[in-house]
Amino acid sequence: MKKLLLLFIALGMLGFAFIAPVRHHYISFNTAKEFQDFLNKKTPRYPLLSAHRGGPMPGFPENAIETFENATLYQPLIIEFDVALSKDSVLVIMHDDKLDRTSTGIGLVSSYNYAELQKFTLKDQDGKVTKFKIPTLEEVLYWGKDKVLFTIDLKKGVPYQKIIAAVRRTKSETNSIIITYNANQAAELHQLAPDLMISATVKSKADLERLNSMGVPNDKIVAFVGVAAPDKSLYQYLRSKGISSILGTMGNLDRSAKANPNKAVYTKLVSDGADFLSTDDVVLAGNQLGVYRHKLALKLKNYYSR
Repeated sequence: MKKLLLLFIALGMLGFAFIAPVRHHYISFNTAKEFQDFLNKKTPRYPLLSAHRGGPMPGFPENAIETFENATLYQPLIIEFDVALSKDSVLVIMHDDKLDRTSTGIGLVSSYNYAELQKFTLKDQDGKVTKFKIPTLEEVLYWGKDKVLFTIDLKKGVPYQKIIAAVRRTKSETNSIIITYNANQAAELHQLAPDLMISATVKSKADLERLNSMGVPNDKIVAFVGVAAPDKSLYQYLRSKGISSILGTMGNLDRSAKANPNKAVYTKLVSDGADFLSTDDVVLAGNQLGVYRHKLALKLKNYYSR
């Protein structure tokens, strides 16, 4: 052992570089209150990326646990994923109504029971078949404990009650936000689970006022401001209410950032006021966000790496 150590030292002196172990970037909140204080802007600002559909890359298909884990090599993350319902009412992770695009299966997800779905494997965005299986919601929630934050997107026909029950069983109140698309959905979800955080569409002051009028309080809202950068005044208004904002960059903004890497598009978006960016490009967006946080010496006590 001593000789091996001396060899390593000698190689180092000769200029040989050693590759450091790969580290994952994680976020962990001990309590639901601690998590919600972060979202309610009661702690110092720390912009984050939301990996749309989990951050798929070559060899890593969308909505797979292995993809989520891979994405944490680049950034501390919010993971956005999609929940569908199997024929036997198991909550599984799948974006499309049909299996064809993202798996070796054919036809509707809802036409197969869970055991049948497990016979298929997932395909990456280039159509390459991987060995990864379609996960269940509970598998994802258990995996994500003390690792990532979640925004949970429900496909048509998935009842909020089943999502809430899964969050309760896995004690995921410390890292889960449930997505809604209109004020009626947000009000329904809040009535069912008044303690949980909700992603609600807020593109104007009137949108927030409507949510409030329907009983959804500011301290349970994370505002999705759309897929085009809003006026800075909207961010300022939301900040005054203690509400964090998510800007969707998947689509035009991601394309613009990729075409103009020297313009630091993502840096400008968070500098203008976006708290979280939902992106399809975890690598490029993460590089720019990392530089931004370093420049401003932004810290998150709930961040760790291993």
